[in-house]
Amino acid sequence: MYDEPETGCATVAMRWRSSRSSSGDSNMKQLVAQLTAISEARTDQELWERHVEIMRGYGFAYLLYGFTRYLTDRSLGDPADWIVLSTYPTGFTEVFVDQGLFYHAPMVKWVINNDGVCSWRHISEMRNAGTLTDKELEVVAFNAKFGLKAGYTVSFRGVSNRSRAGIALAVGPDRTQDEVDEMWKRDGQSITVINHMMHLKLLTLPYSGARPLTRRQIEVLQWVGDGKTNDDIAILMGLTVGTVEKHLRLARDALNVETTAQAVLKASFFNQMFLLDPEVREKSGFPDFVDVE
Repeated sequence: MYDEPETGCATVAMRWRSSRSSSGDSNMKQLVAQLTAISEARTDQELWERHVEIMRGYGFAYLLYGFTRYLTDRSLGDPADWIVLSTYPTGFTEVFVDQGLFYHAPMVKWVINNDGVCSWRHISEMRNAGTLTDKELEVVAFNAKFGLKAGYTVSFRGVSNRSRAGIALAVGPDRTQDEVDEMWKRDGQSITVINHMMHLKLLTLPYSGARPLTRRQIEVLQWVGDGKTNDDIAILMGLTVGTVEKHLRLARDALNVETTAQAVLKASFFNQMFLLDPEVREKSGFPDFVDVE
């Protein structure tokens, strides 16, 4: 399903430059300030808002970030389990994401098969070479309808062969790819570092778009994660075994999994367990909790 496109983007883009200029100190101070703002974000919404503001400073008006931990040869996993953050027009995301047009997007295929950064000039090169499929050409035409014709894509290296993340950075319709490529020669290294920092920071924060769990459901899952049996958990929480089993069943239902082990894993993926700061949990959009036996 995901044939690797012919491209030299990944290898070329990873050749870091070491050029210096008279404004080097000023640029470094700016980069440090931007990375600090990213690192100090306490929620995923706050992180995304800061990242969007920083990228707009470089001229990228539209951002689309996607992450899955459930990549296979034929699927990206359940859409409900993806992390998708976007500033793209609503009309675009409804078709591109919700209706699955992205499955045929040349740059999405590039992200799945590569690490690094790639100029969208790669799309023009593939089209001129006649290597784009009819479905891929439809995606290119759809993007053009929204003025999304110039930009860069960053693909993040995962620690698992089942995880994959990337971000599309697009400029407005008044900018050309030549202009973006010229800007990238100057600022591309900083932009790449900032995007990697955003991605890594996001993986440490509770994801507010995740399937919600109650406090009791989280608590029983945490005890399971600590290796406790249902009988142990009942004693520790002052509940009946039947009530513990009910909370585990509801947690499995909420996370759309079959087993409790899968529930623990998925809740961990979304950083819903062992949260230390109640304020962060509240700001992340999780529901107010009511103790229900």
